[in-house]
Amino acid sequence: MNALQYIQHKYAAKKTPAFKAGDQVKVHVKIKEGEKERIQIFEGVVIKIHRAGPSSSFTVRKMSYGVGVERIFPYYAPVVDRIEVVNSGQVRRAKLYYLRKLFGKKARIISEEGEADLGEASPVEASLGEASLGETSLAEASPKAKGTAVEAGKTESAPARTQG
Repeated sequence: MNALQYIQHKYAAKKTPAFKAGDQVKVHVKIKEGEKERIQIFEGVVIKIHRAGPSSSFTVRKMSYGVGVERIFPYYAPVVDRIEVVNSGQVRRAKLYYLRKLFGKKARIISEEGEADLGEASPVEASLGEASLGETSLAEASPKAKGTAVEAGKTESAPARTQG
């Protein structure tokens, strides 16, 4: 075993979470400034995964002050402290290069349904039961909403304009 294989084998034992293209991840990167070392978080969408054994890498894209920033991270590099999957995205491609041309709401990726941490009630809310959650309607909650024309089923029309 030569020196390169030894180093690759040493860092390949690191556990990384399972994620795919389209997932939103937080990559905790070790930054060395002089003698100090700190961790900086790079959060964005995974647009590409390059699987090549010990030299595997993935590309994360984020928008920073209106400018798209992409960064390539090696899977098994010591500079990557840990990877957190924030949101799983539903995409039909393995490489999401088309996101480079899109911006704003068009660049959003639909999240997968059925994830445990997305939209489901917390254990505290689940223990309270359905009866205590949201039994009051909007009309009961706000006193101003009572007696409005919309609640009574009437629609108000604007007065007709006359030419004068």
